[in-house]
Amino acid sequence: MTRLIVLISICLSFAPIARADDRLVRLMAPQALVDSGLLKHLLPRFSLKTQIRVQVVTAGQAHDIALGATGEPVFVGPRSTWYMQVLAPEQQAVQRFLSWLDSDIGQRTITSYAPGGVQMFTLPLTKQALDAGVVFDGDAALGQDLSRRMCGRCHVVRDDERMNAIGSTPSFFVLRTLENWVERFQTFYVLNPHPSFTQVEGVTEPFAPDRPSPIVPVEMTLDQLEAILAYVANLPPADLGAPLQHQ
Repeated sequence: MTRLIVLISICLSFAPIARADDRLVRLMAPQALVDSGLLKHLLPRFSLKTQIRVQVVTAGQAHDIALGATGEPVFVGPRSTWYMQVLAPEQQAVQRFLSWLDSDIGQRTITSYAPGGVQMFTLPLTKQALDAGVVFDGDAALGQDLSRRMCGRCHVVRDDERMNAIGSTPSFFVLRTLENWVERFQTFYVLNPHPSFTQVEGVTEPFAPDRPSPIVPVEMTLDQLEAILAYVANLPPADLGAPLQHQ
Protein backbone atom coordinates (compact mmCIF):
# COMPACT_ATOMS: atom_id res chain seq x y z
CA MET A 1 0.00 0.00 0.00
CA THR A 2 2.86 2.35 0.86
CA ARG A 3 4.46 1.69 -2.55
CA LEU A 4 1.13 2.44 -4.30
CA ILE A 5 0.75 5.75 -2.51
CA VAL A 6 4.30 6.72 -3.47
CA LEU A 7 3.63 5.76 -7.12
CA ILE A 8 0.41 7.84 -7.22
CA SER A 9 2.24 10.80 -5.72
CA ILE A 10 4.96 10.56 -8.37
CA CYS A 11 2.40 10.40 -11.18
CA LEU A 12 0.50 13.39 -9.84
CA SER A 13 3.69 15.41 -9.63
CA PHE A 14 4.06 15.08 -13.42
CA ALA A 15 0.39 15.69 -14.28
CA PRO A 16 -0.43 19.08 -15.88
CA ILE A 17 -1.88 21.52 -13.39
CA ALA A 18 -4.40 24.11 -14.60
CA ARG A 19 -3.19 27.59 -13.75
CA ALA A 20 -5.65 29.93 -12.11
CA ASP A 21 -4.82 32.62 -14.66
CA ASP A 22 -5.90 30.34 -17.55
CA ARG A 23 -9.54 31.11 -16.73
CA LEU A 24 -9.35 34.56 -15.17
CA VAL A 25 -8.43 38.05 -16.35
CA ARG A 26 -8.22 40.85 -13.80
CA LEU A 27 -9.19 44.11 -15.47
CA MET A 28 -8.61 47.45 -13.76
CA ALA A 29 -11.12 50.06 -14.96
CA PRO A 30 -11.91 53.61 -13.75
CA GLN A 31 -15.30 54.11 -12.16
CA ALA A 32 -16.43 56.39 -15.00
CA LEU A 33 -16.00 53.54 -17.48
CA VAL A 34 -17.73 51.08 -15.17
CA ASP A 35 -20.65 53.49 -14.75
CA SER A 36 -21.03 53.78 -18.53
CA GLY A 37 -22.28 50.19 -18.63
CA LEU A 38 -19.96 49.14 -21.46
CA LEU A 39 -18.15 46.50 -19.43
CA LYS A 40 -21.42 44.84 -18.38
CA HIS A 41 -22.29 44.68 -22.07
CA LEU A 42 -18.85 43.55 -23.23
CA LEU A 43 -17.40 41.13 -20.70
CA PRO A 44 -20.23 38.56 -20.41
CA ARG A 45 -20.15 38.10 -24.18
CA PHE A 46 -16.44 37.32 -24.07
CA SER A 47 -16.91 34.94 -21.14
CA LEU A 48 -19.77 33.14 -22.88
CA LYS A 49 -17.56 32.59 -25.93
CA THR A 50 -14.39 31.52 -24.11
CA GLN A 51 -15.41 30.39 -20.60
CA ILE A 52 -12.86 32.86 -19.25
CA ARG A 53 -14.03 35.12 -16.44
CA VAL A 54 -13.05 38.80 -16.37
CA GLN A 55 -12.91 40.32 -12.89
CA VAL A 56 -13.17 44.09 -12.78
CA VAL A 57 -10.98 45.59 -10.06
CA THR A 58 -10.26 49.11 -8.91
CA ALA A 59 -7.02 51.11 -8.78
CA GLY A 60 -4.56 49.70 -6.27
CA GLN A 61 -5.71 46.10 -6.68
CA ALA A 62 -3.69 43.45 -8.52
CA HIS A 63 -4.58 43.37 -12.20
CA ASP A 64 -3.46 41.94 -15.55
CA ILE A 65 -4.85 44.70 -17.80
CA ALA A 66 -5.52 48.36 -17.05
CA LEU A 67 -7.89 50.67 -18.88
CA GLY A 68 -7.24 54.38 -18.50
CA ALA A 69 -5.43 57.33 -20.02
CA THR A 70 -2.20 55.62 -21.17
CA GLY A 71 -1.28 52.71 -23.42
CA GLU A 72 -2.82 51.61 -26.71
CA PRO A 73 -6.19 53.16 -27.70
CA VAL A 74 -9.04 50.62 -27.68
CA PHE A 75 -12.27 52.64 -27.91
CA VAL A 76 -13.59 56.18 -27.87
CA GLY A 77 -16.48 57.64 -25.86
CA PRO A 78 -18.25 59.23 -24.18
CA ARG A 79 -16.03 62.31 -24.66
CA SER A 80 -12.86 60.32 -23.88
CA THR A 81 -10.41 57.99 -25.59
CA TRP A 82 -9.74 54.89 -23.50
CA TYR A 83 -6.33 53.23 -23.57
CA MET A 84 -5.12 49.80 -22.49
CA GLN A 85 -1.97 48.69 -20.72
CA VAL A 86 -1.20 44.95 -20.58
CA LEU A 87 0.76 43.89 -17.51
CA ALA A 88 0.65 40.10 -18.00
CA PRO A 89 0.90 39.46 -21.75
CA GLU A 90 2.26 35.95 -21.17
CA GLN A 91 -0.94 34.68 -19.58
CA GLN A 92 -3.09 32.60 -21.89
CA ALA A 93 -6.37 34.12 -20.69
CA VAL A 94 -5.04 37.63 -21.27
CA GLN A 95 -3.91 36.71 -24.78
CA ARG A 96 -7.35 35.31 -25.60
CA PHE A 97 -9.07 38.43 -24.27
CA LEU A 98 -6.83 40.72 -26.34
CA SER A 99 -7.38 38.61 -29.47
CA TRP A 100 -11.15 38.64 -28.98
CA LEU A 101 -11.22 42.38 -28.33
CA ASP A 102 -9.30 43.00 -31.55
CA SER A 103 -11.49 40.65 -33.62
CA ASP A 104 -14.45 41.71 -35.75
CA ILE A 105 -16.84 40.24 -33.17
CA GLY A 106 -15.17 42.06 -30.28
CA GLN A 107 -15.14 45.38 -32.10
CA ARG A 108 -18.76 45.01 -33.19
CA THR A 109 -19.64 44.28 -29.56
CA ILE A 110 -18.04 47.58 -28.54
CA THR A 111 -19.75 49.67 -31.20
CA SER A 112 -23.14 47.95 -30.74
CA TYR A 113 -23.49 49.17 -27.17
CA ALA A 114 -26.32 51.68 -27.57
CA PRO A 115 -28.50 52.15 -24.47
CA GLY A 116 -31.70 53.91 -25.43
CA GLY A 117 -30.73 53.55 -29.08
CA VAL A 118 -27.74 55.92 -28.74
CA GLN A 119 -24.33 54.53 -29.65
CA MET A 120 -21.88 55.44 -26.89
CA PHE A 121 -18.55 54.06 -28.09
CA THR A 122 -16.65 54.00 -31.37
CA LEU A 123 -13.30 52.53 -32.34
CA PRO A 124 -10.04 54.49 -32.51
CA LEU A 125 -8.75 55.75 -35.86
CA THR A 126 -8.83 53.00 -38.44
CA LYS A 127 -5.56 51.52 -39.64
CA GLN A 128 -6.26 52.92 -43.09
CA ALA A 129 -6.52 56.44 -41.72
CA LEU A 130 -3.35 56.04 -39.68
CA ASP A 131 -1.46 54.65 -42.66
CA ALA A 132 -2.51 57.66 -44.67
CA GLY A 133 -1.25 60.00 -41.99
CA VAL A 134 -4.76 61.26 -41.18
CA VAL A 135 -4.88 62.44 -37.58
CA PHE A 136 -7.51 64.73 -36.08
CA ASP A 137 -7.42 66.39 -32.68
CA GLY A 138 -11.21 66.53 -32.33
CA ASP A 139 -13.35 64.57 -29.89
CA ALA A 140 -14.78 61.65 -31.89
CA ALA A 141 -17.58 60.99 -29.41
CA LEU A 142 -18.67 64.63 -29.66
CA GLY A 143 -18.29 64.37 -33.43
CA GLN A 144 -20.77 61.51 -33.51
CA ASP A 145 -23.35 63.58 -31.65
CA LEU A 146 -22.73 66.60 -33.88
CA SER A 147 -22.99 64.44 -37.00
CA ARG A 148 -26.37 63.14 -35.92
CA ARG A 149 -27.73 66.59 -35.09
CA MET A 150 -26.24 68.56 -37.97
CA CYS A 151 -25.88 66.03 -40.79
CA GLY A 152 -28.26 63.21 -39.92
CA ARG A 153 -31.32 64.83 -41.47
CA CYS A 154 -29.79 64.24 -44.92
CA HIS A 155 -27.01 61.66 -44.50
CA VAL A 156 -26.78 58.28 -42.80
CA VAL A 157 -24.09 58.86 -40.17
CA ARG A 158 -24.49 55.67 -38.11
CA ASP A 159 -24.90 52.09 -39.19
CA ASP A 160 -28.11 51.63 -37.16
CA GLU A 161 -29.87 54.62 -38.76
CA ARG A 162 -29.87 53.58 -42.42
CA MET A 163 -33.58 54.38 -42.86
CA ASN A 164 -33.47 57.88 -41.37
CA ALA A 165 -31.94 59.93 -44.17
CA ILE A 166 -32.60 61.14 -47.71
CA GLY A 167 -32.03 58.30 -50.14
CA SER A 168 -30.36 60.49 -52.76
CA THR A 169 -27.54 61.61 -50.45
CA PRO A 170 -24.51 59.37 -49.82
CA SER A 171 -23.96 57.98 -46.36
CA PHE A 172 -20.84 58.84 -44.37
CA PHE A 173 -19.76 55.22 -44.95
CA VAL A 174 -19.96 55.63 -48.73
CA LEU A 175 -18.13 58.97 -48.57
CA ARG A 176 -15.34 57.23 -46.63
CA THR A 177 -14.63 55.08 -49.70
CA LEU A 178 -13.53 58.16 -51.67
CA GLU A 179 -9.80 58.83 -51.95
CA ASN A 180 -10.41 62.52 -51.23
CA TRP A 181 -12.86 62.02 -48.36
CA VAL A 182 -10.77 64.16 -46.00
CA GLU A 183 -10.78 67.12 -48.40
CA ARG A 184 -14.51 66.72 -49.08
CA PHE A 185 -15.38 66.79 -45.38
CA GLN A 186 -13.00 69.64 -44.60
CA THR A 187 -14.52 71.82 -47.32
CA PHE A 188 -18.07 70.46 -47.39
CA TYR A 189 -19.51 73.93 -46.76
CA VAL A 190 -18.45 75.09 -50.25
CA LEU A 191 -19.81 72.00 -52.02
CA ASN A 192 -23.39 72.19 -53.26
CA PRO A 193 -25.96 72.22 -51.83
CA HIS A 194 -24.29 73.09 -48.50
CA PRO A 195 -23.50 76.80 -49.13
CA SER A 196 -27.21 77.63 -49.25
CA PHE A 197 -27.83 76.53 -45.66
CA THR A 198 -24.45 76.21 -43.89
CA GLN A 199 -22.59 78.74 -41.74
CA VAL A 200 -19.13 78.05 -40.34
CA GLU A 201 -18.14 80.60 -37.73
CA GLY A 202 -15.31 82.86 -38.93
CA VAL A 203 -15.19 81.20 -42.35
CA THR A 204 -18.38 81.65 -44.37
CA GLU A 205 -20.11 84.92 -45.16
CA PRO A 206 -23.52 85.56 -43.54
CA PHE A 207 -26.55 84.85 -45.68
CA ALA A 208 -27.68 87.78 -47.81
CA PRO A 209 -30.86 89.38 -46.38
CA ASP A 210 -32.72 88.69 -49.63
CA ARG A 211 -31.46 85.07 -49.82
CA PRO A 212 -31.95 83.46 -46.42
CA SER A 213 -31.40 79.78 -45.85
CA PRO A 214 -34.26 77.72 -47.34
CA ILE A 215 -34.16 75.37 -44.33
CA VAL A 216 -33.08 75.61 -40.71
CA PRO A 217 -29.40 76.48 -41.18
CA VAL A 218 -26.51 74.31 -40.09
CA GLU A 219 -24.27 76.46 -37.88
CA MET A 220 -20.96 75.16 -36.57
CA THR A 221 -17.48 76.16 -35.47
CA LEU A 222 -14.18 74.87 -36.83
CA ASP A 223 -13.68 72.94 -33.57
CA GLN A 224 -17.00 71.19 -34.14
CA LEU A 225 -15.98 70.36 -37.70
CA GLU A 226 -12.73 68.89 -36.37
CA ALA A 227 -14.75 66.68 -34.00
CA ILE A 228 -16.89 65.47 -36.90
CA LEU A 229 -13.73 64.66 -38.88
CA ALA A 230 -12.39 62.66 -35.93
CA TYR A 231 -15.64 60.68 -35.83
CA VAL A 232 -15.71 60.07 -39.58
CA ALA A 233 -12.10 58.84 -39.50
CA ASN A 234 -13.27 56.05 -37.18
CA LEU A 235 -15.97 54.84 -39.59
CA PRO A 236 -15.30 51.80 -41.79
CA PRO A 237 -15.66 52.54 -45.50
CA ALA A 238 -18.73 50.94 -47.05
CA ASP A 239 -18.22 47.65 -48.86
CA LEU A 240 -19.34 48.53 -52.38
CA GLY A 241 -18.34 45.17 -53.86
CA ALA A 242 -16.16 44.57 -56.88
CA PRO A 243 -16.32 47.06 -59.75
CA LEU A 244 -18.68 46.17 -62.58
CA GLN A 245 -17.04 44.40 -65.49
CA HIS A 246 -18.25 45.60 -68.91
CA GLN A 247 -18.01 43.32 -71.90
